[in-house]
Amino acid sequence: MLEIITGVVLAASAGLNAYVPLLGLGLLSRFTEWVSLPTGWSWIENEWSLGILGVLLVIEMLVDKVPALDSINDVLHTIIRPASGGMVFAAGSGSDTVAVSDPAAFIASADVWPVVVGACVALIPHALKAIARPVVNVLTAGAGAAVASTFEDIGAVVLTVLAVVAPVVALVALGFVIVALVRRLQRALRERRARV
Repeated sequence: MLEIITGVVLAASAGLNAYVPLLGLGLLSRFTEWVSLPTGWSWIENEWSLGILGVLLVIEMLVDKVPALDSINDVLHTIIRPASGGMVFAAGSGSDTVAVSDPAAFIASADVWPVVVGACVALIPHALKAIARPVVNVLTAGAGAAVASTFEDIGAVVLTVLAVVAPVVALVALGFVIVALVRRLQRALRERRARV
């Protein structure tokens, strides 16, 4: 059961930021004993992969803090975030981590389903983020973009680390993140209706 929780939380983290969980898994696998990636996913810890993911992360973090560009970024990432979510769900749920010692029972059944499940899970926070961000930008004259993006990046990092170290705590934290995103969207929509 912990492997499913780990995969779900990593996929949800990818819905907030596509590159944080991939880079996190790669770094944790390469430099710590916390994660041991399955053979098929060991490419994530390769120095070239880590470098490319690092550059993509920096680009996304910068673009996501600029009003209007963040919405364009969200449209482009409608494919990328679910794909990342599928990869980290499959890699994370199939990894030996601090909390998961027998992932083979989950992953061995069918290789495609973890990727599909992860992509679907990643779509939820991505959709909430993509819908809320333009509204937040309009209501704050663009000032809210950097603040919202920073909180999303922090949330993605915290969820990634917790998914590996303490999956149950990560699941609870994920619940708080989803509730916060839904409330932010509801508040932004109320404020928008009040202005019209």
